[in-house]
Amino acid sequence: MCGIVGAVSTRNIVPILLEGLKRLEYRGYDSCGLAVHQGGGLRRARSTSRVAELELNVRADAVASGTGIAHTRWATHGAPEVHNAHPHFSAGPHVDAMATGFGDLDDADGQAGGAPPARVGLVHNGIIENHDELRAELQARGYQFASQTDTEVIAHLVHSLYDGDLLEAVQRALPRLRGAYAIAVFCRDEPLRVVGARQGSPLILGVGRKDGQRAEDGGENFLASDAMALAGVTDQIVYLEEGDVVDLQLGKTWISAPDPANPGRYLAVQRPVRTVQAHSGAAELGPYRHYMQKEIFEQPRALSDTLEGVAGISPELFGDGAWRVFKEIDRVLILACGTSFYSGSTARYWLEGIAGIPTTVEIASEYRYRDSVPDPRTLVVTITQSGETADTLAALKHARSLGMEHT
Repeated sequence: MCGIVGAVSTRNIVPILLEGLKRLEYRGYDSCGLAVHQGGGLRRARSTSRVAELELNVRADAVASGTGIAHTRWATHGAPEVHNAHPHFSAGPHVDAMATGFGDLDDADGQAGGAPPARVGLVHNGIIENHDELRAELQARGYQFASQTDTEVIAHLVHSLYDGDLLEAVQRALPRLRGAYAIAVFCRDEPLRVVGARQGSPLILGVGRKDGQRAEDGGENFLASDAMALAGVTDQIVYLEEGDVVDLQLGKTWISAPDPANPGRYLAVQRPVRTVQAHSGAAELGPYRHYMQKEIFEQPRALSDTLEGVAGISPELFGDGAWRVFKEIDRVLILACGTSFYSGSTARYWLEGIAGIPTTVEIASEYRYRDSVPDPRTLVVTITQSGETADTLAALKHARSLGMEHT
């Protein structure tokens, strides 16, 4: 449930990055950070405290830029310590990355020990399953690691493939990755560019405006893992699809996807722009002590808002093809993790007691590694609060690979 925000603009985007991180705090995190292109190099600030503390550090050091990326992190690979927080930098092989310093602010143009300045900066949501293999390969080529994260592997990999075109380097790196990811990456050599990519983890493109003009006429553009992060900045949202790579520049964007006929090559694709009104109040803590308390007390209102205007329960509520699916299923399988698993367990009582249909609830992280017996007459329902729980997404993919048609 990490969060990503990125931007390319002619104005100072640091306040936008920080506000975006604040709007993603409801998802939880143990560390946070941002990096910008400033003074011809990359500057970075990271913290294992709240975004508010990160903001104080950034303001004290007068960090300002039109290009940058930011991140909130839940620790997976590596403890919640500053050197494991995102963004991660790569300066190239034979560089003692620990010499960059990991205080509140890193100036990548003035690193200790005479180390070269950082060239690539990257943030990442998800899990790279083959990171150990890639780490060993990169270490053999002279890359030294400053963290225990799988994310730093991607930064060094992109750096190793960079030859003047960031988009090309990212496109060449992605086929080497195994697992789920959403990334935002930028480069010292291309100051008005951010490249994003997604596979198994959500990422959106926010089309901004400048002086009332469309982005393609010279305006700004944004990346985020959640439309909530861009509330008040833009309501023009493009939901990137699996495998998409997006190139953000000032006044233009370009989306590409893998060419199924030519592995390793990408084709330009069009994705619809949607007007999305993200309500910032949903991300504000308000009078509550923490977000869990807020979510508990808001359940009655959330339920009533969901059912507002609904005269009755009918198959049409589930989509045009629901009537056909309901006729073809004999049972329901619910896959989820954590509190979503508890929600699924509650739903089982309703489905069996009201609808009279046999229902099974399984922990997604167990199901994804089990060779279960497929049943084409089973409806597979997955539940994830964040929309990006890696085990739940993998379980859904596993169910489809077994031939479970109704998912």
